[in-house]
Amino acid sequence: MSLQKLFGAAALSLAMTACVATTPPVNVTRFHNAQDMQIAPGTIAIVSTSDVSEGRVLEQGTYEAAVRRELQRVGFSDPGTDAANGEYVARVSVEQSRLSAGGRRSPVSVGVGGSTGSYGSGVGLGIGINLSGKPKDKIATELAVRITRRADNQTVWEGRSSVEAKEGSPASQPGLAASKLAEALFRDFPGESGTTIKVP
Repeated sequence: MSLQKLFGAAALSLAMTACVATTPPVNVTRFHNAQDMQIAPGTIAIVSTSDVSEGRVLEQGTYEAAVRRELQRVGFSDPGTDAANGEYVARVSVEQSRLSAGGRRSPVSVGVGGSTGSYGSGVGLGIGINLSGKPKDKIATELAVRITRRADNQTVWEGRSSVEAKEGSPASQPGLAASKLAEALFRDFPGESGTTIKVP
């Protein structure tokens, strides 16, 4: 292998490692009584319960598409044009907030001013210098899904998944976050009830 190809392979390997490193684990919690009454898959309509601003309609659609994909993977089917008569209804909500370096939380959709703080100081004769720059805020995203049976409006399953990622990182972007949160939420469906797990 030439030196150029060797460096290329090493760079690709480092890039892939960095990509994996920027995708933090997802916290997942599910609730259901499937141990007593099995959830029989059927047609399911997806309904948004988020208060979606005009600028975030496409983003909400990204999460709903990811949920639809996972529901179909575990056996549910799309009712198509007959959504009003689907056997189940999946209510989907997405909430995002900004976690400042100081631990303050605020909604992403609201403008956030610059935070203040000290990032190093001199002690005794030594001088502390921070060259890493100001810590980036984190974006916390939570996906929640509740499945109800249309016939009796009984909730048969509900769950939520959440992830915190540095602002601007791949995991904070809607495309990757939606897929990761939905996949983690429906992994091993219906999952263990009442337990919070971490999904890598």
